[in-house]
Amino acid sequence: MQLDGKVAIVTGGGSGIGRAIAHGLAREGAAVVVADIAGERAAEVVSELVAAGAQAIAVQTDVSQTAEADAMVDAAVARFARLDILVNNAGRAARGFVAEMTDEAWDDVIAVNLRGTFVCSRAALQQMIPQRSGRIINTASGLGLRGSPGGAVYGASKAAIINFTRSLAQEVARYGITVNAISPGVTDTPIWRTVRPEEEIEEALKSGRVGRTEDFVPLVAFLCSEAGGVHTGVMIDRDLFVAGDER
Repeated sequence: MQLDGKVAIVTGGGSGIGRAIAHGLAREGAAVVVADIAGERAAEVVSELVAAGAQAIAVQTDVSQTAEADAMVDAAVARFARLDILVNNAGRAARGFVAEMTDEAWDDVIAVNLRGTFVCSRAALQQMIPQRSGRIINTASGLGLRGSPGGAVYGASKAAIINFTRSLAQEVARYGITVNAISPGVTDTPIWRTVRPEEEIEEALKSGRVGRTEDFVPLVAFLCSEAGGVHTGVMIDRDLFVAGDER
């Protein structure tokens, strides 16, 4: 129970990696705010957490909207009186060549992945800085470190998140706040399945290189703990160990 008494927000917590992280943090004793653009998915996860004995609330949130990000943090503080952890996991993916990509497709991915990470972090810091403590975990990707045909917008958003993580870590270290990023690699999530044809999904699953949504949970819990406070400005990349290209 290394997070006993802590309060965590997990964006994109209604499915995939976010759902797994919400469950993992709750098992470690944290009260969890499950934020998701699909309110019904967030509510389902909260029902699971409460049934397991955890404290949890659901907040329908479009992370790209400043007012909704602020309201998400306000809801967490109103219910649990503090905020210790923010996991910026909400994300969008799109594949397409730059010459053929619409403005709308580009803007949608940047708005959720990059702007969402920014506005949610800024909202959380309004609570964490006065507390002089906090943990922010951002979801990056190996595509933020290397190119991929058809992956320009997703990769650009994740590259920006990596730099944002490193820069913000330096800004807030003096307040006892850490900021780190994880790169899950190929993971069997709804977002991964939406950008891959069925035959490619089947082949990848047979290869054994596709991760599970719960694979990063122990690491996230550690980075959020007191023991993990020595690490900041770090991106931990599963692609160093397993061949993969996208979460």
